[in-house]
Amino acid sequence: MNSEAEAEFRRFVETRWQHLVRTAVLLTGDQGRAEDLVQQTLVIVHRKWRSIEPGATMAYARAVLANQSASWWRRRRHPEVLIASPGDELPGSAQAGRDAMAQIDARDELLRALATLPPRMRAVIVLRYYDDLSEADTAEALGISAGSVKAQASRGLDRLRTALTTLETGERIR
Repeated sequence: MNSEAEAEFRRFVETRWQHLVRTAVLLTGDQGRAEDLVQQTLVIVHRKWRSIEPGATMAYARAVLANQSASWWRRRRHPEVLIASPGDELPGSAQAGRDAMAQIDARDELLRALATLPPRMRAVIVLRYYDDLSEADTAEALGISAGSVKAQASRGLDRLRTALTTLETGERIR
């Protein structure tokens, strides 16, 4: 790769790293695994850099990220169990701390519920609603039909509602 292409790739990584990591955290449920996944994704993107359409680099990276995540989930033999998540330092009053803790708890519940979804369904939900992609763009990123995106999104949202209701009632989710 020539120096101009290397510079373009470097700019892409600098501007898109955080977004890719946030998406990967939602796909994997784990910050460390997400960072590893993004690094694997960027290695693949780097190898194909010259053949990727200039306006399609993020779409290509998302597709690679989702596919790498799905591959990792398929290879997993023993599930990891998240016992606790370190809390952030919360500035301000006790009330602000309680409100912030409620947000952290809500985010944790959503991440746990998201983790109950199968990898492909999770990828559809993350790309469609977190990355705010259209059905067509989500379908293209995952290499599936728009109808499959609609079906997976509908089923995934139903499962999330059920899982979140289960969490609210104190029942254990699997």
